[in-house]
Amino acid sequence: MPTTSERAALFGESVIRRMTRVALEHGAINLSQGFPDFDPPKALTAALAKAAAAGPHQYAVTWGAANFRRALAEKQSASMGIPIDPDKHVAVTCGSTEAMMAAMMAVVNPGDEVAVFSPFYENYGADAVLCGAAPIYVPLAPPDFGFDRAVLRAAFERRPKALILCNPSNPTGKVFTREELSYIADLAEEFDTWVITDEVYEHIVFAPAEHVYFASLPGMAERTISCSSLSKTYSITGWRLGYTIAPERATDAIRKVHDFLTVGAAAPLQEAAVAGLKLPESYYGELLASYTRKRDVFLSALDEAGLSYTRPQGAYYVLVDVGEFDPDDDVRFCEWMAREVGVAAVPGSSFFREKVTNLIRFHFAKKEETLAAAGEKLKRLREIWKAKGYR
Repeated sequence: MPTTSERAALFGESVIRRMTRVALEHGAINLSQGFPDFDPPKALTAALAKAAAAGPHQYAVTWGAANFRRALAEKQSASMGIPIDPDKHVAVTCGSTEAMMAAMMAVVNPGDEVAVFSPFYENYGADAVLCGAAPIYVPLAPPDFGFDRAVLRAAFERRPKALILCNPSNPTGKVFTREELSYIADLAEEFDTWVITDEVYEHIVFAPAEHVYFASLPGMAERTISCSSLSKTYSITGWRLGYTIAPERATDAIRKVHDFLTVGAAAPLQEAAVAGLKLPESYYGELLASYTRKRDVFLSALDEAGLSYTRPQGAYYVLVDVGEFDPDDDVRFCEWMAREVGVAAVPGSSFFREKVTNLIRFHFAKKEETLAAAGEKLKRLREIWKAKGYR
């Protein structure tokens, strides 16, 4: 029989998506894979109904329908504080997952190295492997998940082709400070490195933290590929509409890669999504207020359950320390918890290069009543563990 590629053997399936299957199997509340259980804005669903009837139903321009790119460029120019040309700087992709992959393939060569902060969203290491590159992992130290400047400089001295920066961070909820980002920018300039950002949680940043777009820093627009999507901001994770914003030379390369990866994102969904991009500024304030309430509801539930956690500054995740339960195998612990407690989480080991088995990740992109119900179940975690142990 013919063999499969060595490349495919270098990484496993997504643990996050696996935990969703575990949650479904046991009827657990799914706080593992980060998608909402509430509807998108009505303006979007109304526009989708209209597009379903009237179209377009055929291919859009490969790198994004013109009206979608114009609306996106207008919205992001205002958010990011930099001029964005929809015809030169934007490529529309099938979700931010493809945006990151296309960006990596557009600028990274086989044999290159790519710097990645650890903990990290699980796709980043796989993206590097698929490009034939090797990750350089730079640890972020809990509880604030800051980086050691000497360690980061040492990573840059190996002259990586790119650094991947997730801000706000999945899974930690960390929001990098302007000072931290400026230090990264200085290194990127000194060592002529691309910075590929994942800023999909750009509008979910809790006071007093402030989100600074990396491309907005002096001189960084020319070496930054900003990746994001509409998934989290508009609660449409299933629409798979992502994008890159980058200098023209990088965008040209990304568009070519994207063309041969997926041809293009769904035309009727792009048409409908324009309504979201044109929502008033008040929408983003309401979004943040809603997620602030959700965060507070869930953190209060964790407090009542007596569980220790790192308070998130942004995004909608929280890392919880379950070391008291002595989980030498955090994957098995999360499977046990979904089955016996009825709440699904993601084992922390899927995010860390370092050996970590005491952390699990919950998300709180759910209705407040769903979060309260999960909290009631988690109150019994210690009792069930003492009665049964995890096995």
